[in-house]
Amino acid sequence: MKNNFANRLISARKMAGMSLQTLADKMDNAVTKQSLNKYEQGKMKPDSDLVIKIANVLQVPVNYFYTEPSVEISFENIEFRKYKSKLSKAEEETVKEKSKDVFERYFELENILNTDHKKRDYYAYPKPINSAQDAEDAAKQIREKWNLGYDPIPDVVEMLEDKGYKVIEIEANEAFDGFKADVGDKKVIVLRKIKPEDDVVRRRFTALHELAHHVLKFPEEITPKEEEKLCHVFASALLYPADMAKKELYKDRFHFYLKELEIIKARWGISISAIFSRALQLGIINEHVYKKLNIGYRSRGFHQENKEPGEFRSYEIPTRMKRLIYVGLAKEILTINEAAYFSGTTSWKLQAELSQML
Repeated sequence: MKNNFANRLISARKMAGMSLQTLADKMDNAVTKQSLNKYEQGKMKPDSDLVIKIANVLQVPVNYFYTEPSVEISFENIEFRKYKSKLSKAEEETVKEKSKDVFERYFELENILNTDHKKRDYYAYPKPINSAQDAEDAAKQIREKWNLGYDPIPDVVEMLEDKGYKVIEIEANEAFDGFKADVGDKKVIVLRKIKPEDDVVRRRFTALHELAHHVLKFPEEITPKEEEKLCHVFASALLYPADMAKKELYKDRFHFYLKELEIIKARWGISISAIFSRALQLGIINEHVYKKLNIGYRSRGFHQENKEPGEFRSYEIPTRMKRLIYVGLAKEILTINEAAYFSGTTSWKLQAELSQML
């Protein structure tokens, strides 16, 4: 059987996105690929000096290799959303290992604080989704079930956390936007960490797209491409309800003005390109107008990263795990070192963040 060090070394290497050969190369011949392979098989163990060097290259603390997680994470029913290009197998492994690492700490923290209550407001649409209208109906029903009314959703990520979905963010390749999975009876969503300059409307859409994969069921004969399109419809309909879109956009219009679109984006937290798709879906515009709008959109360079005008003000950052850490500290259940471990940071960095009020 593989020992804990071997398993943690495999995990750290995958999180770093390195092959055995790449890791050996970055070690400047301090260790061979063959030796690393033996470490991962549990046949050999490196000395302490070599462990320090491996930890530095893989950018994990030395104690990572000797910490045995109390919670084992196994993703089931995993669904990735890809953006610009397909993730390679190695990149998918990196994303999954990073996510497992966070969820191991998240669920262990919940166990320590006894906060993983069973009161989760998960939603499952009872009918199979065969058409865009089915996706519209599902979005309308979830708005009713969750008492969202016809108002804009102020913070999608916060809403999902309040409903019991476990949402985290990780550093990842630009080709990755998010994925959903089940971990036992828990439903999880993983998002790529965004930069301060990033437009949050894309993250809102991604989070709801992953929610769609959680709550909708599709016929076996449907293609992955069709399934993705229907998840897009669900996410757009949840962000911008049909009744409000029809009221604000009107039918048979001849023009769309940029300032008007910016106002809608700022109110509803939906991208301008998604507004065009919404107008087409609801029959407000036809295919010809839709194509012309997209040609104009691209000619202005709005399709480029963070070049779309307009802004929606929202954080869209998972906060529940961080709040649990502060609760653990406040109740003196966690030490600073333990809190740093759950935060995935060092104790001195965590202490720099803390400012005790009382």
